[in-house]
Amino acid sequence: MRSRIWQVHATTAIVGCTALVLGVTGTGVAQSHGRDLGRQVLGAGDGWGSAEGGTTGGSAADAEHVYTVTDWAQFKAALKDGGDAPKIIRVKGMIDAVSQGCEAFVTDGYDLQQYLKDYDPAVYGNDKVAMGPQEDARVASAAKQDTEIKANIPSNTTIVGVGKNSGILGGSLQIKGVSNVIMRNLTIEAPLDCFPKWDPTDDNATGAWNSEYDAVVVYGTDHVWLDHNTFTDGRYPDSERPVYFNKVFQQHDGLTDIVRGSNYVTVSWNRYQDHDKNMLIGNGDGLAAVDAGKLKVTMHHNRFEGILQRSPRVRFGQVDVYNNHYVVTEEQKADYYIFGIGISSQLYATDNAISLPAGASVGKVLKKWMESPLTAENNYVNGKRTDLIAVHNAEIPEEFLQSGAGWKPTLRTKVDSPRAVPAILKAQAGAGKVC
Repeated sequence: MRSRIWQVHATTAIVGCTALVLGVTGTGVAQSHGRDLGRQVLGAGDGWGSAEGGTTGGSAADAEHVYTVTDWAQFKAALKDGGDAPKIIRVKGMIDAVSQGCEAFVTDGYDLQQYLKDYDPAVYGNDKVAMGPQEDARVASAAKQDTEIKANIPSNTTIVGVGKNSGILGGSLQIKGVSNVIMRNLTIEAPLDCFPKWDPTDDNATGAWNSEYDAVVVYGTDHVWLDHNTFTDGRYPDSERPVYFNKVFQQHDGLTDIVRGSNYVTVSWNRYQDHDKNMLIGNGDGLAAVDAGKLKVTMHHNRFEGILQRSPRVRFGQVDVYNNHYVVTEEQKADYYIFGIGISSQLYATDNAISLPAGASVGKVLKKWMESPLTAENNYVNGKRTDLIAVHNAEIPEEFLQSGAGWKPTLRTKVDSPRAVPAILKAQAGAGKVC
């Protein structure tokens, strides 16, 4: 399971596609490529993740704590080994967390067809939550899946994909209550909830299917760098999910949620593809005591295509969003939004490129839940500079937005022209394209 590395490695700070190799004297020499992704750290000034000491992950790991893993059991064992000592985990190939299929988690007589019969609104109604033997069996089956597919990432850890096609299928990576984590060059297929819950009282008492499991959740954690990963629904797109009780049988939750007092996070050079609910930054209006003054996140040079909503949806945090490319599909244009403005959010969104199909409302780029400060400047829609706030207010006056986030980011590397962003990200964003 373990790869022993006996060479002495210099630490490299990555800024864009240049590695700055730091020697013992503290001087730096620029190199065109960093050879060992596991030893690279987030460069100075590269977003909120570089603040307050920066994000180094497991770059200082000794030879005993460098692992190469090829299956889910090895991956979880490597995470546990050595506690919080710095570690580097190299994921080789695509690791399937649910290789045995959903059937392996079924217990206590759970049967989807019986579940559908028992909670059909025509029989059960919509005035109370689901209760009874099949709901109990669903809960028990879901608990088995939960134990199997969640992997807890410890502090001081770097996880990197080996080569151009390595990553995790169907696992939920929990960066929870820890500090200093790096994830790079991974293809991550969102976990499929085998046992979604039917809530008859949801969605204005018309009912809805609710699912668990984010692909990656950053929860109560500081200093995280997510870089050059690809996040996707992969083999199980929402468009292929069945419909029961006139509602989509929703089996996905978020791709990357950053919540519960997490802080100092940089999300850079990733691809987000073909998903509904993408990214929450803050997951509750009533969490001011936990989230106020935290949730400082930078998102830059990420490509979003076929993402319906939440890129991101923000509460409380000072969130810097620049040089991203958003591609809205024809199928999504009637019911999409990109930037969600929630309670006490301080979103600063500039220099982004947005591609919309013909007939799509530009005003829907922004979605307001609460009156909160917002800056949205120098963003381009279909190649044309567009005042997103002015267009939103004209098209959706009942969600009137005021301009001015009340702060200005200082932790930015090179800001590219929004006109150039689509081509840059097509060539460089996502797994397999890391320098």
